[in-house]
Amino acid sequence: MTDILQKTEQAYENGHDRPLGGYVGLLVAYGGTVGVAAAVAMLAGRKAPEQIGLMDLALMAACTHKVSRRLAKDPVTSPLRAPFTRYEGQGGPSEVQEKPRGAIGELLACPFCLAQWVATAYAAGLVLAPRVTRLVGATMTAVAVSDWLQFAYAKLMKSAEE
Repeated sequence: MTDILQKTEQAYENGHDRPLGGYVGLLVAYGGTVGVAAAVAMLAGRKAPEQIGLMDLALMAACTHKVSRRLAKDPVTSPLRAPFTRYEGQGGPSEVQEKPRGAIGELLACPFCLAQWVATAYAAGLVLAPRVTRLVGATMTAVAVSDWLQFAYAKLMKSAEE
């Protein structure tokens, strides 16, 4: 069986370093985390909401964007990524660019990849601790809006100087 898996990985990689085994581990961790959250909710007698309101969806979307970006690109969170990435330089404004090392590095350096995990955590939070989750969501949404306002202000100042 191991031989078949190694041949499959080599055929898939096509000469590139693709850590399929690490990806399997991440998939198992994600599925296990969702399973544990569901079990905790069931044991606590919590049920998923019948529907998600527009305000909750807006908070969830903005919070997911900001938290995933903060985890993947913020210089202050680089110690969390350092064992799995390599610093390459500055990225966007107040962001770093890092090269992933292995599957965990790819997850941690990619805001698009982290968004699934963050949104899932937020959804679990809505079931298990909705008030705290909404507070965190509102806080991170305010940070995201503040970022967008900073960019708009900088653009206005630049156009005023021209």
